[in-house]
Amino acid sequence: MLLSKVKDGEAIVVPGVYDALSAKIAEQVGFRAVFQSGYSVAASMLGLPDYGLLNANEVIEQARRIASSISIPLIVDIDTGYGNALNVRRVVQELERAGAKGIFLEDQVWPKRCGHMQGKQVVAVEEYIQKLYAALDARGSKEFIVVARTDALEPLGIDEAIDRANRYASVGADMVFVEAPRSIEEMRRICREVKAPLVANMIEGGRTPLLSVNELKALGYRFILFPLTAILSSAYAIKSMLSLLKDDRLVDVVTSEGEDERRLLLFDEFNRLVGLDHLKSIEARYVTRPS
Repeated sequence: MLLSKVKDGEAIVVPGVYDALSAKIAEQVGFRAVFQSGYSVAASMLGLPDYGLLNANEVIEQARRIASSISIPLIVDIDTGYGNALNVRRVVQELERAGAKGIFLEDQVWPKRCGHMQGKQVVAVEEYIQKLYAALDARGSKEFIVVARTDALEPLGIDEAIDRANRYASVGADMVFVEAPRSIEEMRRICREVKAPLVANMIEGGRTPLLSVNELKALGYRFILFPLTAILSSAYAIKSMLSLLKDDRLVDVVTSEGEDERRLLLFDEFNRLVGLDHLKSIEARYVTRPS
């Protein structure tokens, strides 16, 4: 369903998530899909940057937890696939069994690094295409989205990045993603010359100009991704609130009458968010069941 909407020309806005709670929040506020961000998972699970340190099992198990907590599609960042074409094949199969509805697969040299960092290298096109074929062949449903990502723009230039994007689309990728364009003009050129549905990747403070959703739609992007918004705002909020606690100013903020001033959910509000009432209603079935 998600893929058909994109192919029909509809633009989908997708936030990055990193655990079941962030995914549940994204669903509750109304998003139609979520993206398991590699950087966000590395930071939340390991306390480390997106530098090729996650392994396949960690990514698959996190996807299993996230997918089981929501009813909207989960798309998973699998970096370079954690090996060769056979490894990609297994990861796709495991993720589909776990409940994921798609992947992003990139053409960097392993160990990879965040697409907005310097010093990236990419593999030969032929090596990547083998992995892409494996991903497409391994999926059980055509609704499982395979996004081909190229990081060639920084090391090899925009001409090579656009050429790779079109080659990956011709192989059968559902969408393509040219990572880290450095200007609006580069973004325009990508949208003009790549013949496939395109991913825009908005990172606050990253290398690509930060544009509004409407601006990105006007350029021609159809899968508009904000992969780090949730983890960056979470880190900011945690640091701010724990600083207040350290300085013994937390009580004044929490007891403030204005919700904007207190800057956190209260206990009862959080219980509602994570579905305590629903679990209590299920529990009551067994408590009151006659013997």
